[in-house]
Amino acid sequence: MDLDFSEDEIVRYSRHILLKEVGGIGQARLKAARVLVVGAGGLGSPIVLYLAAAGVGTIGIVDHDLVELSNLQRQVAHTVDRLGAPKAGSAAEAARAINPEVAVEPHQTRLTAENALDIIGRYEIVCDGTDNFATRFLVADACVLARRTLVSAAVLRFEGQLSTFKPHAGEYPCYRCLYPEPPPPGEVPTCSEAGVLGAVTGVMGTLQATEVIKEIVGIGESLAGRVLIWDALDMRFRTVRLRKDPACALCGPAATTHDLNEHSRVALTCAG
Repeated sequence: MDLDFSEDEIVRYSRHILLKEVGGIGQARLKAARVLVVGAGGLGSPIVLYLAAAGVGTIGIVDHDLVELSNLQRQVAHTVDRLGAPKAGSAAEAARAINPEVAVEPHQTRLTAENALDIIGRYEIVCDGTDNFATRFLVADACVLARRTLVSAAVLRFEGQLSTFKPHAGEYPCYRCLYPEPPPPGEVPTCSEAGVLGAVTGVMGTLQATEVIKEIVGIGESLAGRVLIWDALDMRFRTVRLRKDPACALCGPAATTHDLNEHSRVALTCAG
């Protein structure tokens, strides 16, 4: 492990290095890490900003969308002067403004069945900050197939939930152990349909960043096998245990899902 920090890095990360659970070795692990953030919106914004501030060496950002005025209520990586700009590039600019020492790799593209394994395979940990089930399931399936750790969160109105999925690292469940199939179209509203309190995305995205840092440094108890649920109106957190599904089609011993073809079919159906 390379502990060769510059004087500026020692000053920048001094509060981390003072933590015995992190120290110089933990900070070196952060510097060497490669993390992909899928979605540069309400969740992705605080994830990108805090990972950059923490000194994560390489941060990839996938988003095909452009910055809109309605985004600014919660997507704090973007600013008024970047309206109309690509979100991936805007978030990358915000990350570099906080910490020019980290490498930021914007992917201005839609994640698809054709490119997901290639993009995800370049990173060690993936953060899902998307707002639709089609992409969530694509990311989750690709992470299992690529043997990558997934830190996934979702928000709606005043609530959020968070978990870590890494079945490749032991007897841990995957995303499909929690949700075997996507809900029927239109059954669960999106944030654009039902609304979301902006600060809720900030809290959940920051919790995602915290879990990513824990996974990289190797400290604390992983959220793998647990789901954290937060109700902002009651200011109440609760944790639910999640067991591995032995019949899971993705990560079970008799798994039948070995590629992303299902997602290609879904894309073609939607396009029609």
